[in-house]
Amino acid sequence: MFIDTHCHLDAGEFAADRDAVASAALQNGVSMIVVPAVERANFNAVCKLADQHAHCAVALGIHPLYVDGAQADDVQFLAALVEKKLSGAKQPVAIGEIGLDFFVEGYIRERQEYYFVEQLKLARQFDLPVILHVRRSIDDVLKYLRKIKVRGGIAHAFNGSHQQADMLIDLGFKLGFGGAMTYPRALKIRELAATLPLESIVLETDAPDIPPEWLGHDGRNSPDQLPGIAQVLADLRGIKRSEVAEITTKNALDILPKLSQLCT
Repeated sequence: MFIDTHCHLDAGEFAADRDAVASAALQNGVSMIVVPAVERANFNAVCKLADQHAHCAVALGIHPLYVDGAQADDVQFLAALVEKKLSGAKQPVAIGEIGLDFFVEGYIRERQEYYFVEQLKLARQFDLPVILHVRRSIDDVLKYLRKIKVRGGIAHAFNGSHQQADMLIDLGFKLGFGGAMTYPRALKIRELAATLPLESIVLETDAPDIPPEWLGHDGRNSPDQLPGIAQVLADLRGIKRSEVAEITTKNALDILPKLSQLCT
């Protein structure tokens, strides 16, 4: 059993065959898929996916690269939606995808930081973990995580240093590894994947993005690729894929308690 802790199954790239993609994941041993929202405009889409597919779970949040289009009341709307969903059968498993991204030019730092802080407060209010987007911003993200204590979560597509990894782990976070790890030239990521505690790692695809090496940089990633990604992690660590599956699945269920409830 595998868990894809980060997959944008609602993306337009899956418009023609979304149900088939979800089914293929199940057939390949991916028993749960976490679908994070990125903006208010797609909250309904990810919630609908979770309702339609028993093995899909939703995280709700505003992505840092979407905050320029966010409206003044979007955080309040998010809070109301989370509260409503928490009283239902298919509860959100996290606040996400949230964070900071200082890689893309033209970003408004203060705007990103405002929405990040407000959503951390929501996570604390509802006692939910967070799914973090962190790109060229780990130290800043760590600064806010120390100020606004949340119950941990997942640092998606982790690409920091060992020291930064240890800091996130100490704050209660798991680290997400996916397709980037499969490229032989990705020496830094592969070294991290090989040497960080396996108990701190979760698997993800970020589909349709970050395709594994065998699909090529321009290929469409999908959650059924997760077993292959797990095999790369197993090879890097010199262990069996079944051990990777067992431990990373436990890690995902531990860090996302409401996901565990959906599996029962």
